[in-house]
Amino acid sequence: MVGIILVLVITFFVLLLMNAPVAVAIAVSSLLAILANGGDPGYTVAQRMANGVDSFPLLAIPFFVFSGYLMGRGGLARRLIDFAALFVGRFPGGLGYVNTLTCMLFGSISGSAAAAVSSIGGFMIPEMNRKGYDRDFNVAVTATAATTGLLIPPSNAMIVYSVAAGSVSIAAMFMAGILPGMLVGLCIMITSGVLSIRHGYGKVDRSVAVERVNPLLVCWRAVPSLLLVILIIGGILKGVFTATEAAAISVAYSFLLSVVFYREIPWKDLPGICLQTGLTTAVVMLLIGASSSMSWIMTMANIPQTVSKALMGLSENRYVILLTINAMLLVVGMFMDMTPALLIFTPILLPVVRLLGLSDIHFGIIIIANLCIGLCTPPVGTCLFIGCGVGKTTIANVTRKALPFFFAMILALMLITYVPWFSLAIPKLCGLLK
Repeated sequence: MVGIILVLVITFFVLLLMNAPVAVAIAVSSLLAILANGGDPGYTVAQRMANGVDSFPLLAIPFFVFSGYLMGRGGLARRLIDFAALFVGRFPGGLGYVNTLTCMLFGSISGSAAAAVSSIGGFMIPEMNRKGYDRDFNVAVTATAATTGLLIPPSNAMIVYSVAAGSVSIAAMFMAGILPGMLVGLCIMITSGVLSIRHGYGKVDRSVAVERVNPLLVCWRAVPSLLLVILIIGGILKGVFTATEAAAISVAYSFLLSVVFYREIPWKDLPGICLQTGLTTAVVMLLIGASSSMSWIMTMANIPQTVSKALMGLSENRYVILLTINAMLLVVGMFMDMTPALLIFTPILLPVVRLLGLSDIHFGIIIIANLCIGLCTPPVGTCLFIGCGVGKTTIANVTRKALPFFFAMILALMLITYVPWFSLAIPKLCGLLK
């Protein structure tokens, strides 16, 4: 078994260093590991990949991806920005608050961090530039705030975790992410406010442009977008439809808003959006299938049990073990995208946290919050790359400005880890947990 582990790990990291796609690195390393064990690699990996994507809850992913694209291009971002500005735009450094709050709102209806960076950042970063904010600061705020959309439901990451963990309720995961997502957003807003006041950002925007329009009109324009949250979450909680069915309903609702009601998306653009959805879904499903084969090999090699014994032998203090797990996941998030990291490390670490007495729901929020930080940190942070592209700046410059936001997100992570109430209060209130 030691030989299998060495082949698996060495091949995987060598391929990553050669800039091979993550899905290819996972699949090839799995093939070679099975070959080293004397098995039939082609048949086994193909079977495990097929079984990995043969899951009804995973059908929600293409629907939510399609819905996110429709929302991103359908005018929802602009209306949510105006809505957020009504509440926080008049404060010193107000556009930083508006940026963060809008990312939280947009994430709660699209479930995509990348869509939030491109849609919200496409307007807010240039606007903050014009109002005297530092360009790198603006990108840092957008990239970090966009990750709240993976904690605030609906979230594709929660669906992937539920599949990887086995018998975890997607509805319970959705409810569990609300308070942690708000906590992370609040920490980012506080950091943004402190930095804005210290550096004098936003002195010229004490009255935001929305003052010149009717506040009731701004709210009215945002109501259809915000109703989608109530429709999806309310329908799932009431048992009207499942999370997968809710994803399909979100597509229909987003289509009506973007194409029929707002008319921001012309009919001729729909084939291109469908193509983008198909490409994104294909990448995600390939990652899920390849990761499923690697997870099977690691289970066969008793890696979860080995890791459990190692961590439990490290210390008898649960707080130390949780801190070690967090540190490991933070490093993993810096080098691996969220989907494969969830699929690979959930089966490894879940037995450990169960021994510590943590619920599967609580740990799901912990691992997603961890990997959210990785999305905006170098060297492979997706949100960081997209934000730098939108803001026309460099990763090195933005990373320096983003350091205070990283510390704020880590503080929120520690609270989420050591105070289970943030993750479990709403699911218990809704009757989803005993």
